[in-house]
Parts: sequence; C-alpha cells; structure tokens
Amino acid sequence: MSSTALVYGMAISGEAVARALHDRGVRVLVADDAPNDAKVAAAATVGAELVGKPDAEALDKLVSAADIICPAPGVPETHAVIQAAIGHGKPIRTEIDLAYEWEQERPGGPRPMLAVTGTDGKTTTTMMAAAMLRCAGLKVAAVGNTEVPLIAALDTDVDAFVVECSSFRLNWIDHFRSEASVWLNLAEDHQNWHVSMRAYELAKARLWAHNRPADVAVGNASDPIVMRNLATAAGRTRTFGTDDADYRLVGTTLTGPGGPLAERTMMTRDLPHDVSDALAAAAIAIESGLVRPAAVAEALATFEYPPHRIERVGEFAGATWYNDSKATTPHASITAIRGFSSVVLLAGGRNKGLDLASLASEHDRVKAVVALGEAAPIIHEAFARWCPVTEVSSMQAAVAAAAAFASAGDTVLLSPACASFDWYPEGGYPARGDDFKRLVHGYFEDGAR
Repeated sequence: MSSTALVYGMAISGEAVARALHDRGVRVLVADDAPNDAKVAAAATVGAELVGKPDAEALDKLVSAADIICPAPGVPETHAVIQAAIGHGKPIRTEIDLAYEWEQERPGGPRPMLAVTGTDGKTTTTMMAAAMLRCAGLKVAAVGNTEVPLIAALDTDVDAFVVECSSFRLNWIDHFRSEASVWLNLAEDHQNWHVSMRAYELAKARLWAHNRPADVAVGNASDPIVMRNLATAAGRTRTFGTDDADYRLVGTTLTGPGGPLAERTMMTRDLPHDVSDALAAAAIAIESGLVRPAAVAEALATFEYPPHRIERVGEFAGATWYNDSKATTPHASITAIRGFSSVVLLAGGRNKGLDLASLASEHDRVKAVVALGEAAPIIHEAFARWCPVTEVSSMQAAVAAAAAFASAGDTVLLSPACASFDWYPEGGYPARGDDFKRLVHGYFEDGAR
C-alpha cells in the first residue's frame, strides 16, 4: 500500500489509525483541533508533524495532499475537514472500515465479526456477547467504540471480534459488515455531531448496508425505527425483546427460537434493560453459529457489568446508591429510573441539545431531584411541579443534598442525562462517576453527616 492519508484527530482511535497506516507503508499527515504534547509525540512516531487547529488555507492544503481522509470519531459530519474532503472528492475512511478491509486480506482468511449499535446499551451488549463467545471456548476481542479500536486488534491472537459501532464510526463506511449484528434502539442523541435525527438514523442503518445473504440482522422488536430499517436489511433477520420476538422473556426464562437459554434469576443483575441487552447479545452470539445455549447461561451467571452503568456504589443509611454516569442522554437515564420505584435522582451537566424535560415522564418514580451543572435550571424546571428539587454547584454538594433527601429503601441514582464536560472537562463521564463514588464513600465512611 502506497499513498497519503490525512488523519484528523489524534485521540485513541486516531492514533491507532495513524499507526496502522504507517505500518502498512502509508505516508501519514496529522491534524488536531486540540493539540497537546502527547498528540505531538504520537504524530512523531508515524513521521508526521502535528498541525494544530489548521485555518482554512492550511486545511485545504492538507486535504489536497491526501489520497484519503481519516477523521477520528469525535470529528462531526459538519466539521470543515469533512466539507473540504467532499469538496475535493477525497474518500472519507473510518477506522472500522479500514480494519474490515485489511482483515479480509488476512492470510488464512478473515475471522468472524459480530457488531452492536444503538443509542444506549452498546458497551454492555458487546461485552455480554464477547463473554458468551469466551464461554464457548473462543478467544475474543471486544473492540470498536471501546478502549481498543478494531484496527488496533487485528494483529492479536483471537478467533473472533465483537465490534461496538457508534454512529460516528458507521457514518462513512463503504465495506464494513459482520456475520451477525444487532441494533438495540434509537433515541435522540448526538445532535451536536449529526446534522439531524434523520442523519443519525441513516448512520446507524449503515450497520446493515453491506449484509450478505448468510448474514443475520437482529433488531429490537419494540423500537419502530429499528424495525423499519430491519425490514430492508439483506440476509436473515431476527428480533429480540417483546413477547412475540424471536429472543424474548417467557416468565422468568430467556428464550430463543430453539427454546430456553437461561433463567433470569441466575443473572448477576436483572434490571429490565439488563434482560433486554442479554437477549440481544444471545441473539447475535447464537445466530452467528459460534455459540450454543449453554454458553449463554454460563456467561450471564458470571458476567461483570462495566463501570458507570448503573454501578452499585453501596448501601448507606438504608438507601442504595448507584453510579450511572455513562447515561448522557434522557433515554439512558429514563431506562435507569424505570429499574427502581423510589429514586433520588442526580441529573444535569452539559446538555447535548436534547430534550431534558422528557426525564419527568418518569416523575412518579422520582422522590426528589438534585440538579447538576450547566443544565441544572432545565432539570429544575422539568421536575419542579412533581417533587422537591435543589440545584448544586459541585459534586460534593450534590452528594450531601442527595443524602438529605434519601430515606431507607430509596435508590440514590446519579444518572445525569447530560455530558460531563462542564465539571469534568478532561476525564469525561468516567471522571464524573469516579468522583461521585469517592465522595459518597467519603461522606458516609468519614462521618461527614
């Protein structure tokens, strides 16, 4: 391979793409809107000088000099580099698309790929499916919208990949496909990246754009947008989630087309969305032909949920506290709230242009609200008619306010429905969740009450 690529954005994915291209003999140009010493050093390892915050003229020169443009997932479709690429007629290539192409050329043949997309639940479903494949005796890499991009895992010794596919990664694909893939749901999100909800939907739908007759597409039977797109998918189709879906809950038994898969009571956590994610994971694992039902049951009985997703912090003064910092949309927070009956909700942060008032649709489950960050006034207005609300200016104050509202038997739930970059500009939602957990333990265990 001999050409020139412009990699725009040098975070985890961009750096992995730059290294992979360089290793394959491609000349790499690198630019980034937020340059720092680490990114400069990463660019140097691929023989490139990082161009920071290029103006229109510099950007035009970079795009003109490149044969392909490789935007990092954080580069929105409205960005100037995308417009310049389109204007110059340069192909836009994403990490998973390049990785898929290279995997097809692998000596000995490509390894199977399973894929997961959706507004919420992607990471958990990806990890569940990977756990099922491991219980079936396979070596598996859970990759994509995770700490390990697919492109960085191609040279590892694995038998299969489970790829978490964000809309950012799917938006520009020309080749990527998987033997079995699932679309979990679609709710308002990323309207600061996509130009519209329709554009967001179309990006997700590209998951199935290149399906082959033997591939299987799995959709959420209770999501009309997903089902509309599933109806046009090539190959076999399956559904999950509702009473009449192919993969469904029958009483307390997770059930597939071939019969029982696992008992809900044996799952390590069985909130309603956990069961839904488990059914979705089982569908792609089984329909891929890689897993038998026994592996599904074993995986669900031992599964460890990823942090910051309705993560139990502990029980204090009779109330149970949960960290759901990953919930950065109203849809995700509503899903969490529905798992409990009496919630002291901590919500707010930096709104992503979404309808935060929709959180109050579950007001009958919410006992009190602690409103956080930039969006605190919006959260306050949404719940003011339904329950007590207090606005706070720090996470420490939020924990104290939540403790004052909580009684024995309540659930205290950090489920912000917003991004974290107002209070946690560097670490994102993990930093927010970690700070919350630290402050909760400190409040109760240090006797600060």
